[in-house]
Amino acid sequence: MITKMASRYPSKVTVKFELPSAVWADSIHLVGDFEGYNETSHALVRDRRDGRWHVTLELERGREYQFRYLVNGREWHNDWHADKYVPHPYGEARSVVSTMPPSGRAQSRDAQSVST
Repeated sequence: MITKMASRYPSKVTVKFELPSAVWADSIHLVGDFEGYNETSHALVRDRRDGRWHVTLELERGREYQFRYLVNGREWHNDWHADKYVPHPYGEARSVVSTMPPSGRAQSRDAQSVST
C-alpha cells in the first residue's frame, strides 16, 4: 500500500510505502530513481505490533518516481498498489508513485491523506 500525506514542506509530499506481514523476509529495501537506485539506502522496518513492513520518504511534489522492492538482496517485487507501471528494458515492469496533484481538482498543502 502507498499512502500520501501533506508534508510540512510545501514542495514535498510525505509518502509511506508499506508491505503486508505475509511477506516473509529478513530484509526489504525500497529501490528507485528517487535515490539513484541504491539497493541499501531505504530499508523497510517491520512493525512489531502487526508485522507490516514500512518506510516513509519525503518526495518532491509534481513528479513520478519509478521503484521496486528488493527482498533479501535478491528478489525484486513490484507494489501492486502503485499509481501505474512502466515497462523496463530488462523485461519486468517497474512500479510508479506519483506526487502530481490529482487532475481536475486543486490540491492544498493541508489536504487529507490520500491512499492509493
